Amino acid sequence: MIRLYHVPLSPYCRKVRLSLAEKKLEVELVEERYWERDPDFLRRNPAGKVPVLKIDGLTLAESAAICEYIEEAYPDPPLLPKDFAERHEVRRLVGWFDDKFHFEVTSKLLYERVNKKITKEGYPDSANVKAGARAIKKHLAYMSWLLDQRRWLAGNELSLADFAAAGHLSALDYISDVDWNAYPTVRDWYARIKSRPAFRRLLADTVPGFPPPAHYADLDF
Repeated sequence: MIRLYHVPLSPYCRKVRLSLAEKKLEVELVEERYWERDPDFLRRNPAGKVPVLKIDGLTLAESAAICEYIEEAYPDPPLLPKDFAERHEVRRLVGWFDDKFHFEVTSKLLYERVNKKITKEGYPDSANVKAGARAIKKHLAYMSWLLDQRRWLAGNELSLADFAAAGHLSALDYISDVDWNAYPTVRDWYARIKSRPAFRRLLADTVPGFPPPAHYADLDF
C-alpha cells in the first residue's frame, strides 16, 4: 500500500496526490499535523515537512523529488515530455509555482488566513494579505499569456507544470481567493483540470473551521 502523509490544503501535497491519481495509483492518505513536531514523523522526514510518501519500500520527501520518482517508476501516462527542451519548460514552471508563486501568493493568502489559525500562530498579517492579493493578479495574467499560446501550461500535453499550478490554485480557490471571471483563459484551463478523474478526491477535502465555497466542487463553476 502506498501511503502519503499530507495536509489537505498543502499545494505540494496536492501536486503529489494529482500525480499519483493521474497514474491510477491507490494511496492511503494520512493527515499529518507537522507543526506538532511528532517524533515519529520527524524520523520519516527530519525536515519536518509534508508531503512524505511511503512507496516501494522507500520513504520519500520533498514534493519535486517525489513527483520525479513517481514519473520514473510509473511512466504511464507521462507527466514529463521526452524532448529535453520541453522537459526543461515543465520543470521551470514547476519551480515557478512552487517557489515564486508560493512566496508571493500562497504564503501571503492561504498561510496567513488558514495555516496561522490551524497552527495557532496568531492572526493574519493584513499587509501580507494585501500583497498576496496584488501579486496573484500578475501571476494569473502570466498564466493567461502562456495559455493563449498553448493548450496546457508547458505545452500541448498535460504535465507536472499543470499539477503544480493546480495544487496552489485549488487551495486558494478553497478560500475564494481566485477571481476566475477576470481571467477566462485560466478559468477554462482550471475547469479542464478540475474535471479530470484525478481531481475528484481533492474536491472532497474539507478543513474544520473553513467550509469550502459553494462553487468549489462544481465542475461547471
